[in-house]
This record gives sequence, C-alpha cells and structure tokens, in this order.
Amino acid sequence: MPKMKTKKSAAKTFKFTATGKIKREKAYHSHILTSKSQKRKRNLRKKTLVSRADQKRIQELIIR
Repeated sequence: MPKMKTKKSAAKTFKFTATGKIKREKAYHSHILTSKSQKRKRNLRKKTLVSRADQKRIQELIIR
C-alpha cells in the first residue's frame, strides 16, 4: 500500500506542542473588528489548545 498523505491544509493550521498537544488559532478575528472590544481582539490573537474530543481526528489528518 502507498503511504498516507498529509493533509497540507491541516498541517499549516495546527502545530504540536513539545508534550504532543495540538495548538490552534482562535476564530472570529478576521473581519468586522470595529464592533469587538480591544480586550476581545487581544485575546483572539492568542493560541489555544484543541479540545480532547477533536485531538484524534486532527492527528489522523497530520500524520507525523
């Protein structure tokens, strides 16, 4: 059987931490920013971890 290919869009979207958890960017930071508070926009810039329920599904897309 041929090797499984990495889903390149997922590989560019998600990064792994040193302990193997998956980081992602937050949503709602691309447009209509005038109606959002400065604090909300600042917090949307930060990275966050993928939920445990989604970790296995994302790891299958990114075969390391």
